[in-house]
Amino acid sequence: MSKTKVSCGMAMTLDGFTAGVNLSYEKPFGDNFDLDLMHRWMFAEPEKHNHKRELDAILDAGAFIMGGNMFGPKDRRDTPEWNGWWGDNPPYHAPVFVLSHAEREPIRMEGGTIFNFVNDGIESALEQAQAAAGDRDVKIAGGANTVNQYLTAGLIDELWLHILPVTIGAGTRLFEGVPNLNLEVVEVSGTSVVTHIRYKILK
Repeated sequence: MSKTKVSCGMAMTLDGFTAGVNLSYEKPFGDNFDLDLMHRWMFAEPEKHNHKRELDAILDAGAFIMGGNMFGPKDRRDTPEWNGWWGDNPPYHAPVFVLSHAEREPIRMEGGTIFNFVNDGIESALEQAQAAAGDRDVKIAGGANTVNQYLTAGLIDELWLHILPVTIGAGTRLFEGVPNLNLEVVEVSGTSVVTHIRYKILK
């Protein structure tokens, strides 16, 4: 297997949730998750708030892995007409390996994004992503359930958390069911709308 770095960047609330409850097409982050919280740091003048580097880092990879929930809502993601949330030109511009229970042909999008569907486990998805990435990094894009599986398997090298100053009390939580991790803080930055902490995961 390639020795390229496997990393992950996740936005989460102070109480550890990356999404709320009752995720749907109309509310992709759930009933109790205010999407404006995400937009405030990701899209509101990122250069002014020094977030452009963090945003660029999220998408700086040779290949990506994501779970089915991130690719689409349960009632749409396996339908032939569904090709993701991001329109004709998704931001990844690289191969994306989607963990799926269903077989589906790859979807080629504008800008170089190719959604590939993997139904034989997280290790297979990682092997395929590393092969596609060459000498570039692989990013685990989310959601939290997928990240938790890779953390539990010890397959992530670096974790970059973008912590929003709010609690929501219920939803999908990062680190749920993950064994103890030994982390080393590499970098801390932030503003009034987000705190960025980058960790190296010690093996």
